[in-house]
Amino acid sequence: MRSHQVLRYIQEVGQIGATTLLTLTMLGSSVAAGGLVGLAISFRNLPDVRILRNYIPSETSYVYDVNGTLLDSVHDEANRDVVDLNEISPNLKRAVLAIEDSYYYTHQGINPSGIGRAFLANFSAGSTVQGGSTVTMQLVKNLFLSPERTISRKLVEVVLAMRIEQIFEKNEIFELYLNQVYWGHNTYGAETAAQSYFGKSAKDLTLAESAMMAGLIQAPESYSPFVDYQTAKERQRIVLGRMRELNWITAEDVEAAKAQPLKLGEITSFRSSQAPYVTDAVLQELTEKFGQEAMARGGMRIQTSIDLNLQRIAEETVADSYYRFFGNGAYADEMALVAIDPRTHFVKALVGGVNYKTSQFNRAVQSRRQPGSAFKPFVYYAAFASGKFTPDSTINDASVTYPDGSNYYTPRNYDGSFMGSISLRKALETSRNVPAVKLGQAVGINRIVEIARTLGIESPMDPVTALPLGAVDLTPMELVGAYATFANYGWHSEPTLIVHVTDSNGNIVLDNTPKPQLVLDPWASAALTDVLRGVIEQGTATNAQIGRPAAGKTGTTDSQKDVWFVGYVPQLAAAVWVGNDDNRPLGRGATGGGYAAPVWRNFMIQALRDEPVENFRQPGEFIRP
Repeated sequence: MRSHQVLRYIQEVGQIGATTLLTLTMLGSSVAAGGLVGLAISFRNLPDVRILRNYIPSETSYVYDVNGTLLDSVHDEANRDVVDLNEISPNLKRAVLAIEDSYYYTHQGINPSGIGRAFLANFSAGSTVQGGSTVTMQLVKNLFLSPERTISRKLVEVVLAMRIEQIFEKNEIFELYLNQVYWGHNTYGAETAAQSYFGKSAKDLTLAESAMMAGLIQAPESYSPFVDYQTAKERQRIVLGRMRELNWITAEDVEAAKAQPLKLGEITSFRSSQAPYVTDAVLQELTEKFGQEAMARGGMRIQTSIDLNLQRIAEETVADSYYRFFGNGAYADEMALVAIDPRTHFVKALVGGVNYKTSQFNRAVQSRRQPGSAFKPFVYYAAFASGKFTPDSTINDASVTYPDGSNYYTPRNYDGSFMGSISLRKALETSRNVPAVKLGQAVGINRIVEIARTLGIESPMDPVTALPLGAVDLTPMELVGAYATFANYGWHSEPTLIVHVTDSNGNIVLDNTPKPQLVLDPWASAALTDVLRGVIEQGTATNAQIGRPAAGKTGTTDSQKDVWFVGYVPQLAAAVWVGNDDNRPLGRGATGGGYAAPVWRNFMIQALRDEPVENFRQPGEFIRP
């Protein structure tokens, strides 16, 4: 039976049942109506119910991975999905009206007989013990008034209900009510309640399920089948009995509904995210885009770029590596890992710490740490792009001192030695500091800063002499986003965790389809990649070898407070950071090659298991600047 036919049927039944009642109460209703008109005149500060024309209740937002797997449901105070009235089962609509307001389609906002019964009960008790509220009055209470139970509040409720009935159609009011009503466990609205209690949409509810749900409205936490199933069944019987009394269902319908086995769902309001660091980062990105108010309003369907399978691999790799290599924080207490597809700059996996339950701080996007030598590729790219250097150009690895403000700066290599005249390829493979500083002076520190900004580095960056050695604080997300552009031969998109966002009606509100721009010189990018392959093959990152062509760079700060490895293959770039939140040194001899590179290797081997081996393009395939 269609929705409008059901409601017409309810209205007709209500009119038949109301004939006798209206005859008996006509005089009293006239007097009451006259009194209420006077009250309406006196209540000049009441809310303007016309604002309901533009009312949009807050809704739950849903976060999915790139394949459509639900990662999390996110809501403010109310866990709610708004649906049209015709998307709600006729069974539920009849059940709710039967137990809450069986004369809904015949009254004008108030039911005099119901108010009369409540008045007598309250007078006898000496306090407010019974409501007598119609559906419209309940809507008023939910939207405009406090939950206090006083005579004056009830009068205001009556006046506003009458105003609403003058402005809105009955079906409009009923739709608002069914999307607003509280059904327990922080669940609002018929759709969300149906999903929670029975794991199905509100349009698919059977009579048995509908009667149980309708029976919960008066005291949802107490009557909930999750709390007391027998009490919920008793409430179901009461609702079915009332529907039979009104001749809205047959005796056979009642018995069949009572006998139907009910399969309960699960409480949906307090689910844990399948990838909490990801969810936090996604919400932060959306908040920066749309603002706090829009996020609180919700109703978004957010498809992320995260591949849940890769995310699981990343999480397990971080946890396993932590306990295997660092033994309960004896050397390092935290790690972070971010993986990006260089072809799209979509984030495929993100881990912001060893254990989200013990620390919600997201080091992948919130923690700025010195990258050490992992910053050197920016310098070498600048050199190659200048047209003055190639990987085979030579540089003198010998002591040098530079004026640095009022002082002097003398860079040192990690082992304290010098190698004399060496190629730029050798200097980067072995991560020599002195050549990097000299190269920085040759190409210009400001040029290096400019390149970093072009690659999406937004963190504060001073053009100091030591910048080539990583004298800047960056997030893992920033660093791997830049490396992904090197991997893509200079084509850059803004790194993001979000593919697109739609509202609850399916309208696209954010589309992050990649729009890559060529921001680097392709030859210089390919030359840098060729040199970074040597870092893994015979340089400081032999622990990062994964059995296929890969490029990357280690990073270790002088104080051993931060160690990194950032590397890539054509299909995937990943950054690994290892350190302590309190900046405690990791210990003498800690390096990116020894600590971070093995973590990167373990992740990449698993992440690329089903990916074909791809070779990098050679510098000779591009025109040299």
